[in-house]
Amino acid sequence: MRMRERTFRVLMRRLVSCSLIAILALVSGSILRAEAAGREINVAAAADLSAALQEVVADFERRTGISVKLSFGASGALTQQIQNGAPFDVFFSADMDYPRQLIAGGQAEGATLYRYAVGRLVLWVPSDSPLDVEHKGMDVLLDHSVKKISIANPQHAPYGRAAVATLKHYGLYEKLSDRLVLGENISQAAQFVESGNAQAGFVALAHASAPTMQGKGKYWIVPAEAYPALDQGVVALSRSPRKQDAEAFINYVKTAEVAAVLRRYGFIVPEQN
Repeated sequence: MRMRERTFRVLMRRLVSCSLIAILALVSGSILRAEAAGREINVAAAADLSAALQEVVADFERRTGISVKLSFGASGALTQQIQNGAPFDVFFSADMDYPRQLIAGGQAEGATLYRYAVGRLVLWVPSDSPLDVEHKGMDVLLDHSVKKISIANPQHAPYGRAAVATLKHYGLYEKLSDRLVLGENISQAAQFVESGNAQAGFVALAHASAPTMQGKGKYWIVPAEAYPALDQGVVALSRSPRKQDAEAFINYVKTAEVAAVLRRYGFIVPEQN
């Protein structure tokens, strides 16, 4: 009888201890979120992240209470804005070169640079297009009905440079260069095709995979060997008055949860960075 009583007391102490731990965890989480209320970071991001990053941000805000304001554009254009003093705290680029330029110029913190993903390029056409892009790939660009081909501006956008490299890889650049129409970024390049101003376009797989694009188009994934790898990097910016929150966001980007989101949008997530 005494043995059962002692066992019961031990079990009760363990239950109380576990309950207290759970309560403390909830309370501490609530306190941290309350402390973060009213705090906000400004994030500049490459246009190929327009869908995936919004999903990532929503979860980060829910977990931390820190607000994130997103501004999307071509990586090169955003880099120029940062160099000119734009008040961003974090920068997501569609390549690693632009963050490295900022680090070299003293505008970004080298220790925070992180390769978060590798982007993929696709050739995309509207769903009602007669072009069989899924099976014929680059050959559809030679069809007489293709008068305009949209790409992101290669002067500012890594995906635009990847599109030019792809055309050269297949020996089509000289033949088709006069048909190219340039979007300021990869999202605008996709809009040209959606609106009918171009019959085909090179866009990010992340854009083609976005929920808002389901049923609107069909695509062919460009083989990786056709263009230089789109190694994408994020970095905290030196002028940020909110460096702790900026680095907290970058650390969250390194989690398995974010990796799963990025993979769902077609990005390759490196095993090691």
